[in-house]
Amino acid sequence: MEQREIELIEQLAGKDSQINALWSQHNEYKKLITKMEAKSYLSDIETQEVKELKKKKLAGKTKLQALLNQHK
Repeated sequence: MEQREIELIEQLAGKDSQINALWSQHNEYKKLITKMEAKSYLSDIETQEVKELKKKKLAGKTKLQALLNQHK
């Protein structure tokens, strides 16, 4: 995400609860993915979990982008 989009999200998050929820969820997924990928070895279950988290993060980002487009 570009810096100006992040700034817009943070600005709108205080006004729009849906944007706020999606942004919080996006950041939580990002932290979890980073934490798991920092491990030197992932089990098959952990690898699958990372894939699922990435899919959820992308789906949320898509929804967030759609909401941003409405505010532009």
